Formats: sequence, C-alpha cells, structure tokens
Amino acid sequence: MARTKTYQDKVNWKKELRLAPGYIILTIWILFTFVLLGWVLAASFSTTKDIFAGNALRFPTGLHFENYVKAWTTANVSVFFCNSLIYAAISCTVLVMICAPAAYVLSRFEFISNKFIQTSLVSAMGVPAIMIILPLFTLIARMDILNNVLANRAVLIFLYIGINVPYTTIFLLTFFSNISHSFEEAAAIDGCSPMKTFWKIMLPMAQPGIITVTIFNFINIWNEYFISLIFANSDSLRPVAVGLFSMISSMKYTGDWAGMFAAVIIVFLPTFILYIFLSEKIIAGVTGGGVKG
Repeated sequence: MARTKTYQDKVNWKKELRLAPGYIILTIWILFTFVLLGWVLAASFSTTKDIFAGNALRFPTGLHFENYVKAWTTANVSVFFCNSLIYAAISCTVLVMICAPAAYVLSRFEFISNKFIQTSLVSAMGVPAIMIILPLFTLIARMDILNNVLANRAVLIFLYIGINVPYTTIFLLTFFSNISHSFEEAAAIDGCSPMKTFWKIMLPMAQPGIITVTIFNFINIWNEYFISLIFANSDSLRPVAVGLFSMISSMKYTGDWAGMFAAVIIVFLPTFILYIFLSEKIIAGVTGGGVKG
C-alpha cells in the first residue's frame, strides 16, 4: 500500500512538473494584463500632464472623476455606448430565437438535408467577413438607404445576426445533442407535442448553453469593428469600437489622453462585469450539457 502511494505521488509530481511551464506562462500573462489594466484605470483618474510626466500612479493633483463625465458627455461615449448596447441586445435576442429552435431540430430529428445544413453552417464559419461585406455594401448602397438612420441600424443588426447564426447554431446543436432523450420520451408519455416539449422542457434545460453563447455573441458584437466601420457612416450610428478609434484619431488635436483612458474603461466595463458575474455560467455552458443519452 505504501509502495503504491509512493508510486502515485511520483506520477503526480511528474505530471505537475510537465505542467509547470504552462503555469508560469499563464501567471506571467495574468500579471501583465493586471498591470496594464491597472495603469489604464489609474490614468483615467489622472490628468494628461501627469500621464506624460510619469505620475499617473501617484495622483499628485488628486482623483479626477470629471474625466468620466467629460468622456460620457463631450466625447460622445454615451452615444457610442448606447448604440453598441442596442446592436448587441437586439442581435443576441434574435439569434437565440432563430438558432435555438434550429439547433434543436438539427440535433433531434433526422431528415434528408440535415447533414448538409450542418456541414454548410460549419463551412460558413470559415468564410472571412470581408468576402461578403464589401459585395453587400455595394448592394445596399445601390438601394440608397445608407443615409437613413433607422434603415442603417437595421442593416447593421441584420448583418450581426447573419454572421453569427452559424456559430450560434453549431454551439447550441452540440449542447442539445448532449441532453438525454429520456426527457423527451417522458414528455411524450405525458402528451406533450414536440413544439411544447422544446419550449417547456428542452429550452430551459439548455439555459447554460444559451447564456454562454449569448455572452460570447454579446462580446463579439460589442467589440466588432470592421462591419461598423463600413456601414456606420455617422457618429449617431457608430458603436464603441469605431467611436474609440475616432477618439484616438482626434487626440492629436484635443490632447485629452486622460479622457480617452476614461472612455476605454467605460467601454471595457460591460464585458468585464459579464465575465465577473457569469463566469460560472460560461464554464457550465462550455463543459455541461445535461445527461448524455
């Protein structure tokens, strides 16, 4: 017994030794990220003069909360923030409404084009956005709707939904496939139709997967730059990524670096809060999926 325990300890020690380089790299990366974000946070409460003087972490003139007020109001961060929130919220909601039923059908029912649809969705995930965005821009420009604010918003939301449909469907398809068929069998015995079974039983059971893919889609749309750069042709339409880029471009005229760092923190907060409060849901959604059957 003692010999077996010694051998197991030796195996565990060798395993830990093999993983040590990974632990070291991960620790270095975490420290680098923490220091970088900490400096940006400190700079957002400082002044441009103190930042260039290297005193951003010392706060010689105190904490300047007005940087956030100025970034939110004067620098149009409130407009960019609300635009991104609208785009992400509507797109994520519609994606779940479209992709959850589609993923359930593809994972549970056999029909002629099932495999073809799944293969097409996987293939679509590998198509670069630039290959479809530029031709779409030409078509939409010919329709003469780019100068209409509401139509332009609708186009952006439509593109965000269309581009994320393949990934969302495949993610949820995998999740539904891991849920036991026994739940549907029990529902059928109780007289539930397939549609009622989906809405009353399967959809609530897929909640971890839905929350996870919604968070991923939200972050992806929140940070999206290329599509909005092409289709959002005014400040009233621009999301946070393009808005921050325009702020950086204007720094050579305004020189308000403290206000820019405050804007970066404002833009970063939503995704940071999602990760902090929903990290367990994300892990459950990626690794879980109900009882296999």
